[in-house]
Amino acid sequence: MFFVDTIEVSGLGNRSYLAGGERAAVAVDPPRDLDRVIAAASRRGVRISHVVETHVHNDYVTGGLELARITGAAYLVPAGAPVSFGHVPVRDGDRTEIDSAAGLTLRALATPGHTPHHTSYVLEENGTAVAVFTGGSLLIGTVGRPDLVEPRLTEGLARAQHASAHRLAAELPDETAVLPTHGFGSFCSSSQAEGGDTTIGKEKVSNEALTRDVDSFVAELLAGLDDVPAYYTHMGPANAAGPAPVDLTPPSVADADEIAARLDAGEWVVDLRNRVAFAAGHLAGSFNFEAEGQLATYLAWLIPWGKPVTLLAESPEQLAAAQRELVRVGIDRPAAAATGGPADWVRAGETPASIRRATFADLAGCLRDGVVVLDVRRASERTDGFVEGSLHIPIHTLPRRLDEVPEGQVWVHCAGGMRAAIAASLLDAVGRDVVAVDDSFETAEKAGLTLRTS
Repeated sequence: MFFVDTIEVSGLGNRSYLAGGERAAVAVDPPRDLDRVIAAASRRGVRISHVVETHVHNDYVTGGLELARITGAAYLVPAGAPVSFGHVPVRDGDRTEIDSAAGLTLRALATPGHTPHHTSYVLEENGTAVAVFTGGSLLIGTVGRPDLVEPRLTEGLARAQHASAHRLAAELPDETAVLPTHGFGSFCSSSQAEGGDTTIGKEKVSNEALTRDVDSFVAELLAGLDDVPAYYTHMGPANAAGPAPVDLTPPSVADADEIAARLDAGEWVVDLRNRVAFAAGHLAGSFNFEAEGQLATYLAWLIPWGKPVTLLAESPEQLAAAQRELVRVGIDRPAAAATGGPADWVRAGETPASIRRATFADLAGCLRDGVVVLDVRRASERTDGFVEGSLHIPIHTLPRRLDEVPEGQVWVHCAGGMRAAIAASLLDAVGRDVVAVDDSFETAEKAGLTLRTS
């Protein structure tokens, strides 16, 4: 008998896996906060004998090297990967015994496309393929994006993705479970697909790489590629060099005076509370990145890399969870932190700031007043419709483009409210009169707003 445990990394839209038998297991594409993997092995009562990477990741810092060191596991990395640490190089066709008593082996299968060296791993039980860990190759309904390595390689890698998907479909039984790392909200996915469990057979009838000829597939894939999060630039080199162990001990506690001094020094002070609480009252100059949203993705995307960050949380538990999220993308140690609420974070004699929240119906009622409407969605979202006369500045470009926002009251919106709250806090911090539209864009037209598509 074998097992496969899924370790969700929901904030980044990724998954890791622990698979094995009664005695031993393999960890696949482990996250940097590897205590979750170790805990899963402990619950199963198995030893982690192997750690494998499908590729050098571009969207998060791996925990593979440290997990192998702690457990004494063999660390398998594709032979073509440009890494500078000790490992076991894996080549196409290599077989690795995981648990002899359970008859479990891993077979490496070269699947270039997401990266040139990408490798999938087929889990075989007594010679029968029961699952395949596809990393950033074959995802649910789509494939991993091919444009994260080098622009000149993108089209060639897109064609390789198509070929790799077809190789997996041709060589594996229809009932083989497909277990990708990306595709659950990750920007490493070329598109987002719905669904949970899948198999080779299901993908044959639903995956765009398996239902279209190579030329039409590549053309549509390349046309649909969205912006790459800026912090991806730092993930590949960190993983190739070998990430340092994480430190999740609580950061130093800052009082109101220290927080103010850090703001004055140009550092980032990030309020992790939900956007409703932030709008009602917050420390002037702080930015709102909700802990419950895609914290790691958007904070790492927007913050100047290496800029010191102080975290403000409503509880020690919220702070610890955020700290864990951030180490996954290389923001290792907050400069300082504080818990509580605005009254605890403002200096004596000062009062918290606030931001007005509104709906699209409210916006429709005040357009005649000449307000500025700022749309911070991505370009791909805007093609399906936008508010007539709105200014478009995607959220990830806003910090460097604040001076492009015209004078006057600014009503900022996104698709649902989270990104609008981030943008509103950025504008509020520089003294702008801002209103955060906390509403679904699907209601905009019904609310009386005129939408355009070009």
